[in-house]
Amino acid sequence: MKVLNCVALTIAIIGAINWGLIGFFDFNLVSGIFGDATAFTRVIYALVGLSGLYMISLYGRACADA
Repeated sequence: MKVLNCVALTIAIIGAINWGLIGFFDFNLVSGIFGDATAFTRVIYALVGLSGLYMISLYGRACADA
């Protein structure tokens, strides 16, 4: 389970960095690397979304420990 936590956190961080780049510089790193609206780009966005949803469960556990 620890590996899943680390993978999900890493993907969520990458997604957050991408959103920061979009907000500050109007540059989409994922589309820049993999192209606009390709199937692989959609898979990347789906993985980021799933990781974010999974992070909700970690958030609850982290706050309970604090």
